[in-house]
Amino acid sequence: MLDAPLAERPDAAAVVARSATLTYRELDTAANAAAAGLWARGVRPGDRVAACLPNDLAVVAAFHGTQRIGAIWVGIGEALTEPEQRSLFEDCAPAAVLAGPQCKLSDPAVITESQWSDLCAGAPAAPRVETDPHAPAGIAYTSGTTGRPKGIVHSQHNLLLPGAVLVAARGWGPSLRKGDCLPLTILNMLVLTTLLTAQAGGCCIVMDRRDAEGIAEWVTRERIGVWNGAPAQLYDLARHPELDLSALTEIWSGGGDCSDQLRETFRSVHGQHIRATYGLTEAPTVVAIDPVGQQRQGSASGRVLPHLAVTACDAAGAALAPGAEGELRIQAAATGPWAGAWTPLLGYWEDGEVRPSCDAGMTGDIGTVDADGWLTVVGRRKVVVVRGGANVYPAEVERVLTASPDVAAAAVFGIPDERLGERVAALVQPVGSRVDLDELRAACTRELARYKVPQVWASVSSLPTNAMGKVTRTGLAELLASAATTRD
Repeated sequence: MLDAPLAERPDAAAVVARSATLTYRELDTAANAAAAGLWARGVRPGDRVAACLPNDLAVVAAFHGTQRIGAIWVGIGEALTEPEQRSLFEDCAPAAVLAGPQCKLSDPAVITESQWSDLCAGAPAAPRVETDPHAPAGIAYTSGTTGRPKGIVHSQHNLLLPGAVLVAARGWGPSLRKGDCLPLTILNMLVLTTLLTAQAGGCCIVMDRRDAEGIAEWVTRERIGVWNGAPAQLYDLARHPELDLSALTEIWSGGGDCSDQLRETFRSVHGQHIRATYGLTEAPTVVAIDPVGQQRQGSASGRVLPHLAVTACDAAGAALAPGAEGELRIQAAATGPWAGAWTPLLGYWEDGEVRPSCDAGMTGDIGTVDADGWLTVVGRRKVVVVRGGANVYPAEVERVLTASPDVAAAAVFGIPDERLGERVAALVQPVGSRVDLDELRAACTRELARYKVPQVWASVSSLPTNAMGKVTRTGLAELLASAATTRD
C-alpha cells in the first residue's frame, strides 16, 4: 500500500492529525509497530480487531497494522451506547479491542490507550504475512430492517478499488490534501482517507472537529483542498459567511439529500459549488459523483464511476431502459479500463463466519440512470431515516420502545427538517390509557446513540395496520400532525 510513496517521497506528510504529523516513512514504522503489538497480543490472520478510537493517528496506524497481519478490522462507534457497543462486540468476537476514552466495553480483550502504546513500543516485529486480497479484511456494521446490526464484509481488494478509481478519475497526485471529519471508525471513511490519499501519494488530514468553526479552522490551517461532509454540516457552514473556506477546491455532500436551496445558499455565501455523491456501505463508499469540471446535472447525485454499472430494475429484477425509474442495482463495469475490477461484498458476518450475500447487487434505493450515467435517487425501498447524514433504522428504535410493558405498538419514521434533512419521530400506542413518554425517551437514551433517539413524540390510541396486523407507514406523518406532540 505504501510502497510507491515510500520509494518516491518517504519524508512527505502522509497523515496530519491533532496529535502530530506522520511522514510516509513514519506511518510505515507506526503500522509495523501496530502489527507487532497485535501479533504479540495473540492476534492472527482472520481474527477480528475492533477499534473504538477518536479521529487521530492511532486509528490510522492500527488499521494499517491490522491489514498487514491479515486480521479483520471492525470499527465500533464512540457515539454508541454501552449496549450498542456490546452488541457489536459480541457479534464479531474480536481478539483485541483498541479502546479510546469513549469505549464503554469491559472485557479482557480491551486494550487501553496506555496499554496499546506500551505494547507497540515493546513488541518484537511481527512476521511477514502473505495476505489474500480477496479474503475478509473489514466488517462495517449497519443496522438492518430487523433492528439488529448486520456486518458487511469487504476484502482488501474492495477497500482499495474506490480510492484507485477516484484518484485516476479526478487526476489527483501528490498535491492532494484531503480532509475528513466523520469518524474513522466508519469503514467507508478509511477507504476515503488513508487508503485513497496513499494511492495518490498525497496527504490525509484527520479532522477531529465537526462543527462549522472547527471545520473552517482545519481547512485554513492545513490548506485542505478536498473535503466531504453531511448536509447538516453544509447547512451550518452556509450560515457563517465569515468563515474562510477558500482553500477548498472540492466540497462533497454525502450521507443524505442536499437540497437545491442549500446548494444555492452555500454557493452564494462561500462561492463554492457542492458536488453531489451517492454511496453505499455495500459498494463500498462512492458509487456516483459529479465529475471534475462539470456542475451538477439537474437533481442527479453524480455520474456513476467507471468501475461500476448501475441500472434501474423492475420488481422482477429485469433491467429497465435508461431514464426509467426502478430499484437501483450495482454491477461491475463490462467495458472500459476498469471492466471486471469491481467485486461485490463478500457477504455478511453471521455466527462467526461470512455468509454470502444473495441480493445480486440490489441497493434498496429507487432511482434512475440515464444513458450518460447520471444517477438520480428518488426514494428508498428500505425503511430508513437519514438524519444529518446518519442512517436511523426505525426497527432498531421500535425494538427499544416495544420492550416496555406499557407499549402495545410503536412506529418510528422521519419528518422533514431544514437542517438535518429528516428528524426522527415516534408514535406510541399504549397498552392502557396512557404511557410515560419521558420514560420511553430515557430508555432510548440508555440503549441508543443520541442521533437515533426520537425528537418528536406522540401517544395515539391506535396505529394503522394492514390485514397482516403490521403497521402501515403511509399516513403516519398526518397522524402525528393531528396528535398532541412533545418535542426535544
